[in-house]
Amino acid sequence: MLPNSTIILNYLAHIFLSGNDPQVKIGNFIGDFVKGSRFNEYPPKIRQGIVLHRKIDEFTDSHPVVRETVNFIRPGFGRYAGIIADMYFDYFLAINFSSYSSESLNVFAFRFYFLVIVNYKHLPVKVQGFIFHFISANRLKKYASIDGLKDSLQIMANYKSSAIEPDKTIQFLLENSDEIEKRFHSFFPDLIEFARKESVK
Repeated sequence: MLPNSTIILNYLAHIFLSGNDPQVKIGNFIGDFVKGSRFNEYPPKIRQGIVLHRKIDEFTDSHPVVRETVNFIRPGFGRYAGIIADMYFDYFLAINFSSYSSESLNVFAFRFYFLVIVNYKHLPVKVQGFIFHFISANRLKKYASIDGLKDSLQIMANYKSSAIEPDKTIQFLLENSDEIEKRFHSFFPDLIEFARKESVK
């Protein structure tokens, strides 16, 4: 959803916002890994999902609640505030999943894992390289715990930037959980409605 967050998170929200079409879900999932006009190389419904991914990113980045949240986080995290806001929001989606979905997060996750395996040939090489670990770790379900969020932060610290400090990021979340969760619930219904309208165009 926010720039530079490709490596670890934002998968849950993008998949959730894809509607019911399996290949739209795949396209939205891989959106960060398909640059420029290369989306034209994919089947129509996967292309639709990639385009939806980009539109969701644009909407999110310009939403006033998201901008306010990034500014709230920035004093402690500088240029990584946007990435961390994105991670916090996926965490709050995961722990509140039943408020937004008629199925459990676990069922949602395993339905998607099966879908990914069926569509493996359509995944970019980079995604093929991590997808089986992603599935075996049940990464979508892990978003719903502090330990799972910390694991994701640690992976990002290892592979993206050592400036990411998992302990500090978790501590900030624990100290400001009510405020950040309130912002999430203020923003996410707007995003759901936006994605719904884009999906039916």
